[in-house]
Amino acid sequence: MRLDVVTIFPEYLEPLNVSLVGKARARGQLDVHVHDLRSWTYDRHNTVDDTPYGGGPGMVMKTEPWGDALDSVLADGYETGSRAPALIVPTPSGRPFTQELAVHLSERPWLIFTPARYEGIDRRVVDEYATRMPVYEVSIGDYVLAGGEAAVLVVTEAVARLLPGVLGNAESHRDDSFAPGAMANLLEGPVYTKPPEWRGRDIPDVLLSGHHGKIARWRRDQALKRTTAHRPDLIERCDPKAFDKKDREMLSILGWAPDPAGEPYDRFWRRTDGVEE
Repeated sequence: MRLDVVTIFPEYLEPLNVSLVGKARARGQLDVHVHDLRSWTYDRHNTVDDTPYGGGPGMVMKTEPWGDALDSVLADGYETGSRAPALIVPTPSGRPFTQELAVHLSERPWLIFTPARYEGIDRRVVDEYATRMPVYEVSIGDYVLAGGEAAVLVVTEAVARLLPGVLGNAESHRDDSFAPGAMANLLEGPVYTKPPEWRGRDIPDVLLSGHHGKIARWRRDQALKRTTAHRPDLIERCDPKAFDKKDREMLSILGWAPDPAGEPYDRFWRRTDGVEE
């Protein structure tokens, strides 16, 4: 995978040299290019922003530097044999960045990131490049950052760890929170390692039993418990067909019941009485 980032703070992307992403770069699995947007400015102040049309506070990033920068990045990529680029625009007004989207992006050969500052990039830039390639406007959460570089690091790490050979164990991500399949709408439960006793706290007996079926069931129940406690919205919008009989029994213990109007299980909702502790 080739990955290009255009930014006014190249030093912010230094973490791409460490950990799994750094190792993937060293092995040639991830080809990362970080570009300084100010290299495509032509005045003595290296201006990348201007006041917004219509008035209002803040500044807007200009079309000319971004257009010239992206044209240059695309030309270089095509010259070196890259193909099928996709533009990733980090923005709090974008679609939520999810594990499902991370999987989708991990299958693309070339990602170009445009982390903005100030009030964002002149809209015409996104509209222009949407005619040339797929554009993904993504948000990493319901909050606003000072700039998009942190979001680039988040998206890159989520995507890079899914590339073949990046993780030491190819099975590691299959039981992750939100992983496609059985965990698509669940949070991963607690995990433990040695020693078996620490400060009076023991490992759950089932994890020492060697009974793989019971361990799998325990982990599934723990995932259901954590999800109902921390992200009940995931349960509410989950297709109940994803829950087996044992799942439904655990959800009932946790205070959840299928929608009585469902046919037969449309959606789950939280009961307010009869909840077992």
